[in-house]
Parts: sequence; structure tokens; C-alpha cells
Amino acid sequence: MFTSEDLLQLKERGLTEEDVLTQLTYFKEGFPALCVVSAATVGNGIMRIGDDDQAAYIEAWNRYCQRNCTIVKFVPASGAASRMFKDLFAFLDADYDEPRTDFEKRFFSEIEKFAFYDALNACCLTHYDKNIPGLLSLGKYKAIVRALLLPEGMNYGSLPKGLLLFHKYPDGNRTPTEEHMVESAYYAKDRNGRAVLHFTVSPEHRGLFEKLTAEKSLLYGQRLNTRYDISFSIQKPSTDTIAVDMNNEPFRDENGRLVFRPGGHGALIENLDAIEADVIFIKNIDNVVPDRLKDNETRYKKLLAGVLVKMQERAFRYMEKLESGNATTDDLSEMLRFTENELCIRHEDISLDSEQELRNYLVRKLNRPFRVCGMVKNQGEPGGGPFIVKNPDGTASPQILESSQINPDDPVAMNAFRNGTHFNPVDLVCSVKNHKGEKYRLPDYVDRNTGFISIKSKNGRELKALEHPGLWNGGMSDWNTVFVEVPVSTFNPVKTVIDLLRPEHQ
Repeated sequence: MFTSEDLLQLKERGLTEEDVLTQLTYFKEGFPALCVVSAATVGNGIMRIGDDDQAAYIEAWNRYCQRNCTIVKFVPASGAASRMFKDLFAFLDADYDEPRTDFEKRFFSEIEKFAFYDALNACCLTHYDKNIPGLLSLGKYKAIVRALLLPEGMNYGSLPKGLLLFHKYPDGNRTPTEEHMVESAYYAKDRNGRAVLHFTVSPEHRGLFEKLTAEKSLLYGQRLNTRYDISFSIQKPSTDTIAVDMNNEPFRDENGRLVFRPGGHGALIENLDAIEADVIFIKNIDNVVPDRLKDNETRYKKLLAGVLVKMQERAFRYMEKLESGNATTDDLSEMLRFTENELCIRHEDISLDSEQELRNYLVRKLNRPFRVCGMVKNQGEPGGGPFIVKNPDGTASPQILESSQINPDDPVAMNAFRNGTHFNPVDLVCSVKNHKGEKYRLPDYVDRNTGFISIKSKNGRELKALEHPGLWNGGMSDWNTVFVEVPVSTFNPVKTVIDLLRPEHQ
């Protein structure tokens, strides 16, 4: 199937022929359907924590931060902002010159509310010798959009979201990257006043991110009494996946070379695995708020982290007792109740009749990475949902699934999907070390039999693309997972430029 040139191409990417043949099998056969037991709801996999208990968890996190520990904020930030502006690109291509759609009318009528307005106004003056009001009075709407989106202007149509101005401030407007820097000082700072951030970025934009964070670290560091430690990584070429044509044969470009595509955010498990930390916060680049709302954001981040460290504390204590050989029958019963009631792991379909079987089971379930995931009530926003799902070992446990992972021919799964009450806004706090302080190898905890296949195009030709198990879906399938209800006020994504006009971004 592969020529000597193909095999050389694979080698250059760090891929083996076996890797690619496995990917081709997924294209042809699809991924096995997941066995959904039920939707996770409050009382059935989702914790709802009252105000008094919230205070105790927050205090637990505050105490933890005073230990000799490393806390990292991990932010996937490589996504281009082009989708944010798809309606404006459509306006540029339209056969009319003045706004007609509700989207277009609102964009221009409220244009001065955007944080990028002043920069766009200056760009218009440079390029057209007229400011935005002047261009609007002349009906030059498309000139303004070109200045915003195209490379000869501000190039917002090609830049990643992390580099766009989102929020207005009297002393200088901020990008999401800066908001993450500021936010980290509120809840992810260690006892030495150090805030560690790691951004995954695209290679062509890494220099811009480095320049921005270098310029702003001193400013925010002085203002927030914080010392910043910021690093970057890109998705490894070895996590790219082969593209195929509509007959599931390898897709080749005009030169006959194999075409590969980025393996989706699930490929970032490799980047996450390279992080040396005790606790890692994960949050999307566009889910940020201005300073006036950061106290609310901080409260719930600390709550999730407090739940994590309290759960981890118990798991570590149990592991030490199991390894000592001094665990009594009562101890084992307590540990089993912890896995059932706190970690929501069901084990009806496996044998735990002997004490040795129970000990082995407890070690398997306690000695693995932990994550606590914020879940908000369904409000019609896109996002993965919380479910109880059967595992390959016969147990069932909390998992985050996308709608594309639900088998439409499975009435139980479809009923669970319809009755889901919450969704995941990508709000996670993770523990990736064991009770001895040794780091887990995160790729060992991925469900390789999950993934996504989508239809894309290249130079006008349709192709199929394969994404790895999502970072917080199959990429963390074999982690201990705890769902905690958080208010929708903690979820403020920016999917389109008009979202920046929402009250929480003004």
C-alpha cells in the first residue's frame, strides 16, 4: 500500500506503518459504540455542594497552595479565530455592500463596544485615511471588515483567539492570553508567589505568544505580586493522522504525497504528559471574563481544586495502607465505599468475592490520575455531556462524551442523551502523580478505541479526517473522574465575534 517515499514521509513525522494502518482501519470500520448506562445527574454522578461545604473545600485548596507543590494552568490555545468571523467573511463575499443580516447590522451598529475598536480605527486611518465613523458614513462597510480580518490589516481572520483583544480596560485592553495570566494569580499561584502557565500553540504563532507574554509578565507581575513562569508547546507531528478519500483510501496531494492532518485536541495528551506538576488546571483559551467577574470565577476554580485535593488525600492514604499490607477487612470495605459513593464507580459485573480480588481491584481504581470536572446545567450551549459509561474491564464510571459518541441505534444511550441535565464547559482540575510523587504516564490511560471522523476538504476535494480520542473524552477515559456542579456564570465562551457583546464580556 505504501511506497518507499510514503514510508520515509511516515518516518519524518515519527509515525510507524502500523500506526497508519490502524488509523485506516478506523476509517473503514468506525469506532466501537460506547455502552452508556445513564446520564450523570445530581445524585447520580454529579456532586452538588452547599455553601458551607464549599467554604471547607476552598479552604482545603488554600492550605494546599501553601505546601511545596507545583501548580500549572494548561491552556489549549492553538485554535484559529477564523470561525469567530465566519459571518463577516460571508459578508465580504456577498453580492451586496451594506449590512442585511441581523448579525451584520449588530456588528456595525455596536462596533465601538469591541475591545479591538481603537486598534481597528487606527488601522483604518492608516490604510484608508479615514476613521471608522467616516467609512461608515460613506457606506464603506467592507473596507472596515477587510481592515479587521485580512493580512494587510489586523489579520484577525488568521490569528488564534488568544491574540485577539477581548476586553476593555482603562489602562489597556486585554487578550484572552493576558486574562489567563491575570486569572492564574487569583487561584493557581504557589506559596512562593509563582504562577506557572503552559499554552499549546501553533508553530507559526508561537513567536507572537512569546512576545505578548514577555511584554505583559512584568506589568501583571508587579500589579498582582506574582512571578510568572510561562512556557509553550506545539502539537507533535507524530500525533497527526492520515487523511483518506471518500473510499477510505489514503488521500494524496497534487504531488502524490500522503496528506496528514492535526489529530485534534486529543493529541494534546502528549503535551499534557510532558508537564511536571502536582495539580493542573485545564481551561479553554476563550473562556475568560473581565476583572469585575473574576472573584466568582476564582471561587469555583478553588472549589473544584479543593474537591480534587481532598479526594486525592483519601486515595493516597488508602494506597499507602494497601501497600503496607495492614489493611483490615473494615478498611477494605471503607475503600470500596469510597470508590462507589465518591468516585461513582460501579462494579456489579466483576467478581470481588475473594479478599485478594478486592485488594487488586482497589489498587487498580485508586492508583491512577484524578480529575474533577465542573458541570453546568444545560443552557443550549455546545459541549460534551456527563454520563455513566461501561468500561472494558466490566465496571462503569463517569465519562464525558460528545454527541457524536452516542450510538443513535441504542435506545438506552439515546434516552440518556435526551435526559442529560448538564454539560461540560472544559473546566478541569487534574492530579497526575501517585501517592509516592511519581508521575503517571498519561497516554497509558487513553481509550484508543474512541475518536471522531469528520468530512473536510483540501483544494476543493473532499476528504475524511480522523481525530484522536478527545483530551477530556477518551483521552482521560481511564482516570478517576468526579463531576461537580458549577453555575453557568463560570462558562463564558466566545464562539463568534458577537459573543464579545454579551454583558459578561463588556
